[in-house]
Amino acid sequence: MTYEEHLDEVTTLITEKYDVEDDEAIRMTMRAQADDFFSGHDDDPSLCTLDRAHQDAAAVYRKYR
Repeated sequence: MTYEEHLDEVTTLITEKYDVEDDEAIRMTMRAQADDFFSGHDDDPSLCTLDRAHQDAAAVYRKYR
């Protein structure tokens, strides 16, 4: 998946797994992106997988909720 698709998937997983409203999940993902949480993903597209999206969703939720 592309970098943008990965961010979308992380956001979707946050809403589904943690019962977070869409707007809040988007804010969490955007804050993580602003903090360079995903910078490696942009440099290495092989990190943009569904399995990694699940891991990233959990990490973003824990850090930015």
